[in-house]
Amino acid sequence: MLKTEETIEIIGARAHNLKNIDVTIPREKLVVITGVSGSGKSSLAFDTIYAEGQRRYIETFSAYARQFLGGLERPDVDKIDGLSPVIAIEQKTTSKSPRSTVGTITEIYDFLRLLYARAGDAYSYNTGEKMVSYSDEQIKELIVENFNGKRINILAPVVRSRKGHYRELFEQIAKQGFLKVRVDGTIRDLDYGMKVDRYKTHDIEIVIDRMAIDETEDTDKRLNESIKTAMYHGDDIMMIIEQESQEVRYFSRNLMCPTTGISYPNPEPNNFSFNSPKGACENCNGLGVVNEINLKKIVPNPKLSIKAGGFAPLGEMKSSWIFKQLEIIAHKFDFKLSDAIETIPQQAMDIILYGGNEKFEVVSKVMGITKEYKIDFEGISNFIKNQYDESNTASLKRWAKEFMDENECPVCEGSRLRKESLYFKIDDKNIGELVHMDVNELFDWFNNLPEKLSEKQNAIAVEVIKEIESRLQFLLDVGLNYLTLNRSSKSLSGGEAQRIRLATQIGSQLVGVLYILDEPSIGLHQRDNERLIKSLENLRDIGNSVIVVEHDKDMIERADYVIDIGPKAGRFGGKIISEGTPKELLKENTMTAQYMSGKMKIEVPTERRKGNGKTLKLSGATGNNLKNVTVEFPLGQMICVTGVSGSGKSTLINGTLYPILNAHFFNGVKKPQPYKKIEGLEHIDKVIEIDQSPIGRTPRSNPATYTDVFSEIRKLYTMTPEAMIRGYKAGRFSFNVSGGRCDTCEGSGVRTIEMSFLPDVYVECETCQGKRFNRETLEIRYKGKSISDVLNMTVDEAVDFFENIPKIYRKVKTIQDVGLGYITLGQQSTTLSGGEAQRIKLASELSKKDTGNTFYILDEPTTGLHFEDIRVLMNVINKLVDKGNTVLIIEHNLDVVKLADYIIDIGYEGGKGGGQLIAKGTPEEIVKNKKSYTAQFLKKELN
Repeated sequence: MLKTEETIEIIGARAHNLKNIDVTIPREKLVVITGVSGSGKSSLAFDTIYAEGQRRYIETFSAYARQFLGGLERPDVDKIDGLSPVIAIEQKTTSKSPRSTVGTITEIYDFLRLLYARAGDAYSYNTGEKMVSYSDEQIKELIVENFNGKRINILAPVVRSRKGHYRELFEQIAKQGFLKVRVDGTIRDLDYGMKVDRYKTHDIEIVIDRMAIDETEDTDKRLNESIKTAMYHGDDIMMIIEQESQEVRYFSRNLMCPTTGISYPNPEPNNFSFNSPKGACENCNGLGVVNEINLKKIVPNPKLSIKAGGFAPLGEMKSSWIFKQLEIIAHKFDFKLSDAIETIPQQAMDIILYGGNEKFEVVSKVMGITKEYKIDFEGISNFIKNQYDESNTASLKRWAKEFMDENECPVCEGSRLRKESLYFKIDDKNIGELVHMDVNELFDWFNNLPEKLSEKQNAIAVEVIKEIESRLQFLLDVGLNYLTLNRSSKSLSGGEAQRIRLATQIGSQLVGVLYILDEPSIGLHQRDNERLIKSLENLRDIGNSVIVVEHDKDMIERADYVIDIGPKAGRFGGKIISEGTPKELLKENTMTAQYMSGKMKIEVPTERRKGNGKTLKLSGATGNNLKNVTVEFPLGQMICVTGVSGSGKSTLINGTLYPILNAHFFNGVKKPQPYKKIEGLEHIDKVIEIDQSPIGRTPRSNPATYTDVFSEIRKLYTMTPEAMIRGYKAGRFSFNVSGGRCDTCEGSGVRTIEMSFLPDVYVECETCQGKRFNRETLEIRYKGKSISDVLNMTVDEAVDFFENIPKIYRKVKTIQDVGLGYITLGQQSTTLSGGEAQRIKLASELSKKDTGNTFYILDEPTTGLHFEDIRVLMNVINKLVDKGNTVLIIEHNLDVVKLADYIIDIGYEGGKGGGQLIAKGTPEEIVKNKKSYTAQFLKKELN
C-alpha cells in the first residue's frame, strides 16, 4: 500500500458518470489514466482533481478578490488529500488572435526583440552602410579634426523632402532670431512673408552658425553652443557644410546614415514588436496581410448585365438610389443597364467601381431638350472597402469580406515590421529572417552565433542567447522542430498547441506541481512519440507529478502507474477496473490489457479494395512547404495520408484539395493553396469534410440539435393527445424559443457565471433544476417520458425507446454505430471532446442518404479513442467505402493506417525538410520503402 504523504488520495468521486470511486495516485510519477471513450477518464482527471485544485487556488485569494470571481462549486467528491498546485494542459486550441504566433506564445520572440535592441547593428536602408551615432563631445572632436583651418556652415535640418509653402515655418524661424536658411541647397536671407512653391518637394535647413575652425578656446566654446542649438532645432541631427568645397557631413545623436543623413531612433525592444506602433508596419498594422478587393468576386460573370445582377454586391435591379446613379452613368457613356458588363466602356467601369463626381448635360435626340445630370457616386469597390474598415457591425464586415482576398502585405512582405526594424542585423540576419526559420535551423544558428559576435556584443547577448536556446530545445524535445516562430497560432492543431504549452511549462522549471495533460500524443507521428515521452519523464524527474489521459500504447508502457477506468462507456463506466504498473495491468482481464497484450486486436484485412478504377489527380501543389507535389487519389477506396508531423499533410488535403472541391461543388470561398490543375472532378458528386471543431460553443448546442433528430422528437410530442388538446406546436418543445422553456435560464438549463480572468463557470438553474422547460411543457409525456427526460437519455436508451419511429431511430442508431451510445442526447456540446464532436458530425453525415460517389475527408478521427472505439469507428467507415464512396483519412494511428486500401506518405521530415511524396500504394507496397518513417513502424503492425 502506498504511503499517504507520497500519494494523492481521492475518496467518493461522483462527477458525471463516476460511481463513487476511491483511488490512490502516486505523487512525482508519470501516471496514465486510460479506458474506453466516455468511461470517465476526463471526469476524474479534469472535473475532479483539476477542478478541486482550481477551487483551492481561488480560496487563497482575499475576500475582496473573491467577490469579483463568484464561488467555484466543489466538485462532487467526498475528500481529496495530498493535492499539489495543479496545472491543466488541455486540447483547447490557443488564442485565435491574428497577432498571436508561435514566437509570442513561447516568449522566444520577446527575447529576440531584446537581443536585437541591445546587440543588433543598424544599417542604412538607402545605402546599406552601417549607421553611426555620436555624443556631442565626439561630434565636436570630429569637426575639429576634419575641418581644422577651414570655414564651415553649421545647419539644423527642419524639412526633409516634403511639399508645402512653409510661410509659417519661415516666420517662426525669423522670430527665433535666425537670419539665414538653406532651401534646396541654396543659402538665402530670411525675411517675413517668404515662401516656396507648395507643389514641389523641399529640403530646408536653418543656418545656425558660420565660423572658421581652429583650436582656440573661443572656437571650442562657440562650437559647443552651436552643436547644442543645431541638435535642438534639428531633432538630434545636424549638418556641416565646408564653405569652399561644399562637402556635406551629417552628425546625429541617434543612429544615422553618414552619407544620406537618414536616422533611426535608438532601438528599444518595442521597435521590433509588430504589436506596438513603434515597430508595426504602417500599411498592415503589424498583421503581415492586407484585405484587398477582388474584382472577380464583384463581377463573377462579366457576360451578365447590371440589370440581371452582374455586380454581385448589388444583386438584381431594384428601385434604389444606387441603380438611379448607374442609370445616369449609362446616360453619360451611352450604354444600357441590360448590356453585358464586359461591353461597358472602361471609363464608365472606373466610375462604377471607384467613384466619380461630375455634372454633364444630355440633349434629347427626339425633343432636342437639354437635361442636366449629376454623378455623385462613391464607387462599389470604395464602398465595400469603407464598410470593412469602418463598420461597427460584424455582419457588415463579414459581407464586405466576401468580396476581398487576404494578400501578403506588399510593404513589409509579410514580415509585419516597419522598414527601419528590418535593417537591424546580427550576423547578417534581421529579426524577420529569423522568425521564418524552422526551430531546427534557428537552434543551429544560435549555436554558432557566439563565435560570430564581437566581444562587446557577446557580453550583452550571452544571457539572452542562453534563454532563447533553452526554449528552442524544449520545442525540439516535444517534436515541434518543423514549426517557424512566425506561424500563426490560429493555424495550430489542438495537439500542436498543447505541446507548445507543454514546452513552455517545461521551460518554467516549476517543482512540486501536478500537471494534468489531455492526450498530448494527438497529431504526433510514432517517430516523434519517443521525444514527447522523454519530455514528460523530465517533467516528472525534476520533482513534479504528471497525470496523462491517454490511449497511446507507447505512453501506457512507459508509465510508472496506470489507472484503467471502465468497463464500458457512459453509465456503464465510471469504475476503476484496474490500477498498478504497466506489467500488473497486463495480468488483468480488461479490454485495455487485452489490446496491450495482443489477445484482442484490429485485424488486417485479407484483401484490399481495388476501387472503381477512376482517380482524382491534383498536380503541382506548392502551398507552404509542398515541393510541387502531384498526387493521384484512387476513388472508391479508403485512402490514408500519412507522414511525420509538419510534413505537409494538412496543407495538401485541408489547405489545397478540400478548398478546391468545396469551391467546385458548393461555391466555397476559402482560397486553396497554390496548385497547377485538378483532374477527375466529374467522377465525384460532393465533398464532405469532418473535422474536430466543436459542434457548438454554447450549452444550448447538443447532439440532438446538431444531428437534427430533435426536430423529429418535437414533432412527435406535438402529436400526443394532450399536446393536441392544449394546442401546443413544435416551438413549445424548443428550449431556444420562449413559451415552453424555463424563463429563468432561457432554456439552457444552466446559469453562466462570468469569472473575469478565468473561464466561465456554468451552474445548474435553480428554477427548473436543469430540465430547461417550464412545468406545463413537462406535463406532456410520450410513453411516460417528458421532453426533458428524452434529452437526458443516453443514445443507447434512445435507440430502444424510439425503435418504432423510423425517422428518429435511423438518426440515433447512426450515433450509436459510431461508438457514442454513452452520450446523452442533450449533452452540452461544450463538454464534448474533439473526437466526440467529430464522430457526431460523422453520424450526422451517415444518417443522410449517400449517393455512393461522395468524397469524405476526415482529419485524425482517432483522437480520444480507445483501441476498441477505433475498431467500432473503422467498421462504420468501411461500410461507407463498401457503398462506393471514397474516404480520405489524415492519420498517424497505425491501427487505421494498416486498414487502408491505399496510402499516400508525405515527408521526409517536417517543415522545410518535408513536402515531398515519398511513397504511395497499398500498405504491403509501402513497407518496402526504405526511406519512409511510416513504413518502419507499419512493418511491425503487418507482421
